[in-house]
Amino acid sequence: MNFKASQIAEFLKGKIDGDPEAVVTDVSKIEEGKENTLTFLANPKYSKYIYETKASVVIVNDDFTPEKELSVTLIRVPNAYQALATLLDLYEKSVPQKTGIEQPSYIDDSASLGEDIYVGAFAYIGQNVKLGNNVKIYPQSYIGDNVEIKENSIIYAGVKIYRNCKIGNNCIIHSGAVIGSDGFGFAPDENGEYKKIAQIGNVILEDNIEIGSNTTIDRATMGSTLIHRGAKLDNLIQIGHNVEVGSRTVMAAQTGIAGSTKIGKECMMGGQVGIAGHLNIPDRVKFGAQAGVPNSVKKEGAVLLGTPAIDATNFAKSFIIFKNLPDIYRKLNEVEKTLNNIIK
Repeated sequence: MNFKASQIAEFLKGKIDGDPEAVVTDVSKIEEGKENTLTFLANPKYSKYIYETKASVVIVNDDFTPEKELSVTLIRVPNAYQALATLLDLYEKSVPQKTGIEQPSYIDDSASLGEDIYVGAFAYIGQNVKLGNNVKIYPQSYIGDNVEIKENSIIYAGVKIYRNCKIGNNCIIHSGAVIGSDGFGFAPDENGEYKKIAQIGNVILEDNIEIGSNTTIDRATMGSTLIHRGAKLDNLIQIGHNVEVGSRTVMAAQTGIAGSTKIGKECMMGGQVGIAGHLNIPDRVKFGAQAGVPNSVKKEGAVLLGTPAIDATNFAKSFIIFKNLPDIYRKLNEVEKTLNNIIK
């Protein structure tokens, strides 16, 4: 890349403070900025770096007010983070795209292939698979029988998609993810041995979904495990059988959702959140990291922390007491000794 600040500002519809002729050839983090690079400032805690960065151009929010003189050129936009995302997306699209079918790979004769697809070496495409236009299947991926993958979706190396699953348009599934493995279903027999319950359902991912590396989404016992449009799942997440995840819900790494739980739309989950099975979580609920959820949530938009998860305000109040427990215990012991002395 080789652009002037004026060109970038025109593309972002931003305003320039500084040298419009400043040239950038790469991007960098603001704390590691190098000459002729573009960076951004969105989080106030990084503000100190703008005064020492060697980057040439910095994208900032409209309301940014410098506390001292700057040596960099600023491009002011309504949302610096969103503007950077737009630029990075443009850069990503400029990278040459893979097409064609590499060998060795296996594609069953009954599979239906769209235009401009890519199938990497050692990929396996099973019976009656349907691949839409511009689908990319990277090396060593497994696409089971009767799987459907719609247009512009990307399946990165080593992904396994079991039979009958359906992947929507514009989805991204990262390396090592497993879509449609058996749900954890067993029933004890008269001898106490666990007998496997056949998992005959599937997984459906709607459009614009991204699944992180080594995440697993179990197929339904019957029916479908369903991830609605626009949901984003981080790495190392476990979604149990018959779970339903609402549209635009986001989950951070190591979250686990047990079977048959229904998650509403636009929910947010921090890392290592654990949600028990057969629960209902309404729309726009937020769980802090490591929240443990044993019961359904009744209030839309609730913000919950802790294990078991409770209202964030009550959790903060409780934590103040919890961290002071050693002092409280010591004082109680002193009061007890004083009372015993008085009684004696």
